[in-house]
Amino acid sequence: MYAIIKTGGKQYKVKSGDLVDIETVAGEAGAPVVFSEVLAIGEEGGKLNVGTPLLDGASVQAEIVEQFRGKKLVVFKMKRRKSYRRTHGHRQNLTKVKIGEIKG
Repeated sequence: MYAIIKTGGKQYKVKSGDLVDIETVAGEAGAPVVFSEVLAIGEEGGKLNVGTPLLDGASVQAEIVEQFRGKKLVVFKMKRRKSYRRTHGHRQNLTKVKIGEIKG
């Protein structure tokens, strides 16, 4: 069984036992998290139950594994022949969660 959840402005396809890196969720390692914005629940190769836009009463239980920062991204701006160059970096704060029970 899998679910499609929405968190941090993104959508993720998750199964029980998956480790997923998502946008920062408040809490320490070991704290439980409940995702109530479930868009769909389905079986592999079977029936898919889609919400309009969310499924009523569906939720996904998860546990925070760690809070960390992602890979560094380099943002480089340049205008040719104008001697204009700017370099900036960015590291996103992320949370690694372990998916537990899918209720639907």
